[in-house]
Amino acid sequence: MSASSDLVVALAQIDVLVGDVEGNAQRALEAASAAADAHGARLVVLPELSLLGYPPDDLLLRPDLPERIDRGLAVIADRLADSGVAVLVGAPQWQDDACYNSAVLLDGGERVAAVHKRCLPNYGVFDEKRYFAAGRDAGVATLDGHPIGILVCEDLWEPEPAAAVAAAGAEAILCINASPFHWGKHQERREVARDRVRVTGLPLIYLNQVGGQDDLVFDGDSFALNAAGEEVAALPALCEADGALALVGGDIRRLPSGAGPEPRLEASAAIYRALVLAIRDYVDKNGFGGVFVGLSGGIDSALVLALAADALGPDRVGAALMPSRYTAQISVDDAADECRRLGVAYHTLSIEKPCAAFSEVLSEVFAGLEPDVTEENIQARARGLMLMALANKRNWIVLATGNKSEMAVGYATLYGDMAGGFAPLKDVSKIRVYELARWRNSQGEVIPQRVIERPPTAELAEGQADTDNLPPYEVLDPILEALVERDDRVEDIVAAGYDEATVRKVAGMLLRSEYKRRQAAPGPKVSPRAFGRERRYPITSGYRF
Repeated sequence: MSASSDLVVALAQIDVLVGDVEGNAQRALEAASAAADAHGARLVVLPELSLLGYPPDDLLLRPDLPERIDRGLAVIADRLADSGVAVLVGAPQWQDDACYNSAVLLDGGERVAAVHKRCLPNYGVFDEKRYFAAGRDAGVATLDGHPIGILVCEDLWEPEPAAAVAAAGAEAILCINASPFHWGKHQERREVARDRVRVTGLPLIYLNQVGGQDDLVFDGDSFALNAAGEEVAALPALCEADGALALVGGDIRRLPSGAGPEPRLEASAAIYRALVLAIRDYVDKNGFGGVFVGLSGGIDSALVLALAADALGPDRVGAALMPSRYTAQISVDDAADECRRLGVAYHTLSIEKPCAAFSEVLSEVFAGLEPDVTEENIQARARGLMLMALANKRNWIVLATGNKSEMAVGYATLYGDMAGGFAPLKDVSKIRVYELARWRNSQGEVIPQRVIERPPTAELAEGQADTDNLPPYEVLDPILEALVERDDRVEDIVAAGYDEATVRKVAGMLLRSEYKRRQAAPGPKVSPRAFGRERRYPITSGYRF
């Protein structure tokens, strides 16, 4: 059958809930109906594994999952049977005792085709070889006479699958994705896509999912390239969206109802919006009513409070100011000022009595021992206990306020300032924290300028400053970036101009702090390499950098 007319393809960049097969099927139906109404779409495309959600991890091992997936696909197919709308939906498929990561084409109440992902990523945050078998065939499905080459995410990053669908007679490439965000990924995707277009001569449509999922955030950022490699359409990043294209004569064109190329977000804007999305989805998808933030008057907690208020609205955010004898009055004043600017209710709860009670209980055991970091940590843990109590009473959660620099070197107290259910800044370096705070204030000043300008301090001892224990962040953060994100050798970092003793001290702190990071709350990945799912080092190890 030859194509007799344009094929209108709608992209549905949606946010799904992992494991909610029934709910995701309903989201797929709503997206298909909306796209058909708005754009007159014949084909609606949904993201990778959108019927189950990505990443599903060991949910894929559940014995009841194949039946639930079949029911979900049947619901979509049956409801759209007489609509004239076909849907390409990502879903696992089982065949000969193997599970595949597939793109399933539904049309006229039937499963017309299932294309299995060929390239299975097993690096970084991905662990697909644990669950999936690799497809072997070139994935070309024909709809209304249009042969479409279908790729699933990683298939785009290797040259062979695109070449295979071109050789099989495809007139366009359609790639469905669940590609997590990190800063710079925007350009990486387009460079790879343009290379596939250049080699195959085929236009390419790239659809990505959007939304937060535990320690990942997906940014959408879907786009289309014509056969010349020019970006002809794009969907906005970090929000649900849809758009439409017409496939005709071996090329694609944007419809008047579709979206043109989006202006690229600058780094701070993109990262800030990614963190907001991550907080909102973590709280809402897990059914929490809101969040509490321990507000110290410092930059980290100030940024977390602003992120939380932007994500959830001030009515779903609470703040606790928990001063001690070491807390400067300006810290209390600045924390209260930010709450007023954001419209967030706050409580002032001194930790003097709890700490005194702990000291009394421990006095006999500690007799003859000099005060040290133990007493400092008791202060942090008293604060953590009060924050958890405030959250428990409302079925809210605590947002931990530690940043990536602190997590890297262990400059944080277990069960104290590390207490919390989600850590928005877990993958945000201290230098980046300041950049994000300044960017947020450029949109309307909510963080007092004095908070940004003051030297950072934990305020757990008289006259304390972060530089008492750490190199200046302008030195620390580049060293950590080299060690954590690039796996540079100590010798290479020293050759770049950093003091060898400082580099070796930081490297040692990084290794010794793994046991703390294993107990840290999850937080969204926004850098090329994050702690947790992506960077897995043993706790017990004799290795030294």
